[in-house]
Amino acid sequence: MTSAILAEGLVKTYGSVQALSGFDLELPVGGVLALLGPNGAGKSTAVRVLTTLLRPDAGRATIMGVDVLRDAGAVRKIIGVTGQRTSVDDHLTGRENLEMVGRLCRLSRRAARARAGELVERFGLGGFAGRPARTYSGGQRRRLDLAACLLSRPPVVFLDEPTTGLDPRSRFALWETVAELAREGHSVLLTTQYLEEADNLADTITMVDHGRVVAEGTPDELKARAGGSCLEVVVASADMLDKTERIIEHAARTRPEVDTRALRVSAPVPDQAELLSEVVHALAAAGVRLVDFSVRRRTLDEVFLALTGEPQTGGAR
Repeated sequence: MTSAILAEGLVKTYGSVQALSGFDLELPVGGVLALLGPNGAGKSTAVRVLTTLLRPDAGRATIMGVDVLRDAGAVRKIIGVTGQRTSVDDHLTGRENLEMVGRLCRLSRRAARARAGELVERFGLGGFAGRPARTYSGGQRRRLDLAACLLSRPPVVFLDEPTTGLDPRSRFALWETVAELAREGHSVLLTTQYLEEADNLADTITMVDHGRVVAEGTPDELKARAGGSCLEVVVASADMLDKTERIIEHAARTRPEVDTRALRVSAPVPDQAELLSEVVHALAAAGVRLVDFSVRRRTLDEVFLALTGEPQTGGAR
């Protein structure tokens, strides 16, 4: 079966900096893949290669079976791309922007006008489609940019940090749009600096560090790989922290994190009821008085820290 996106052994070097070092990626047709990585991981370099904007030094890539290097023109006809900065013309109205893109896609004037009308309605642009784009809010510009990206009905869509700088309401609205694209059968590669975004939208997540894939899988699989769950214990007084730390370290087989201000001790633990029961009994036997005892699923932030050795602080390049 043809993959929507397939990259094998991509290498790209800028002087002494190796942006991609044997980068591999596969997105099934109809799937949503989130590409995550710390700053300088090679994320944006990979996207530029896959969208024909940059030639790799080695490796190969295909979009819907079409070779990115040998037939870049054909690839451009089947992809839609939304970058970190919107590409709308500030002096044109929203509707005129869409009609212009339609003409650039070689639609007739009539067909471009009809398609623009469809997208204005679909993306809720009607209330401001007749205004110059320079008057749009950040969320409105993003919606217009995404509409333009979809004008040619591309089967594969690249969204490079599409919600950066948006307020929460605009972000959630764009999330619903991405989910709708997936339901319609589009294949979507999403880069984002918001781990919550990847958790909510992606079927699979690929984590990149130093130009190489360090982990991939569903959000739940990655959380399980980083320890499954997180045990958090809040004690009644500071003199109980040392005993609590030793007990949890013995049970979890890893050194816990201790927050002396919050009187909290936490550690990753496997999903085993027996282990949690053991901790509760050991704490009681040691005379530790508990204020709170909870077990929660690991967050993707914690997965990032566990797998790359550093927290996720922004969109990777």
